[in-house]
Amino acid sequence: MADHNLGAYNIFDLRAMALKRVPKGLFEFVDRGTEDEVSLKNNRTVFERIRLKPRTLVDVSDRSQEITLFGNQHKMPIVIAPTGTAGLMWHEGEIALARAAAEAGIPFTLATGSMTAMEKVAEQAGGELWFQLYMWPDRSLSHKLVERAKAAGFTALVVTVDGVVSGNREYNLRNGFTIPFSFTRRNVTDVLMHPRWLLGVLARYVLTTGMPRYENYPSEIKYKVTARPMGRSQMRNDSLNWEDLRQLRKMWPHKLIVKGILHPQDAVLAADCGADGVAVSNHGGRNLDGAISPIEALPEVVDAVGKRITVLVDSGFRRGSDVVKALALGAHAVQIGRATLYGVAAGGHAGAARAIGIFREEIDRVMALIGCRSVAELGPEYLHFADSALRSAGPGKPGLKLLDSGRAVAEG
Repeated sequence: MADHNLGAYNIFDLRAMALKRVPKGLFEFVDRGTEDEVSLKNNRTVFERIRLKPRTLVDVSDRSQEITLFGNQHKMPIVIAPTGTAGLMWHEGEIALARAAAEAGIPFTLATGSMTAMEKVAEQAGGELWFQLYMWPDRSLSHKLVERAKAAGFTALVVTVDGVVSGNREYNLRNGFTIPFSFTRRNVTDVLMHPRWLLGVLARYVLTTGMPRYENYPSEIKYKVTARPMGRSQMRNDSLNWEDLRQLRKMWPHKLIVKGILHPQDAVLAADCGADGVAVSNHGGRNLDGAISPIEALPEVVDAVGKRITVLVDSGFRRGSDVVKALALGAHAVQIGRATLYGVAAGGHAGAARAIGIFREEIDRVMALIGCRSVAELGPEYLHFADSALRSAGPGKPGLKLLDSGRAVAEG
């Protein structure tokens, strides 16, 4: 009988499978952070400082984790975050991941830097599709992408604003992993040590469409992209400003989300510019090392704009309990990135479905064990904070601020 679990019982099992399957250079690009990886580590350890405070003798037999997001109902409180390397973890991995998301009843976000064209994903995957946009120095080229996404049927535009320059990911330089591929003794050896990936991913691209490239880049620049370390071959725009967001608001008729917010004043400015939502994110610890974790920033952002617009959050989520904690802190939904990439690398569509399934099972179990019947019921009363650096708030709820003694008092 087939093992539908793929032998994976948590996201860390899928990570271990991905580590074995794909070349080291590719795995480290997905898995690691930047510089000393302080933010990468803190994104995980911060969850340990937030404890769950269960209620008992609550009838949770009819519990549900369904949510309404931008007016649409979804079966789970998660969204697949934009991850440009899905198509390198598995051949056309973006389609595999988008299909798994559609089957799970959750949105999928396609990255600007994906290896599969947006039109192909829209045609073959179905479901609710969002498109992530990087603004390039030549803004007209980015605006062409917006028009393509509109024509292809994408229902939300996610503008990433925390990547105006490339993060200092030194391991990419050491590994010599580039897009398009450039061959060195080191990375050739790395690839040859992973024959399943070589034959199942790289060779399939070479035999069909050629070396993997950023397929959403306009044709006038796509074939001029020279081999550079992954993450640095994408064009960046260090003149990005709020007027750019206002212009996108005029162009885009659907939901507009600003991704990469850590400061509450920036969340207010995004709302003032017409954004429908913000994603609290430090780019998974991949850009600015030493930046606070999104969970630490989330309560202030929720206080600032949670009653006006939708607040999403990402970075560091590996367990269903992590998702429940973020929802209790006021997030409307959680974006999942690396976790589902591990699944794609481990088994394509089946692996992506397994990663989503793990979150579904864990969220359901945690909700039952804390005595919560719905996502709408989640709030700071289900949380305990291990130190005074953290506090909680939620839309329409009084904030909780921890005193140095650890005792919580009502705020405002």
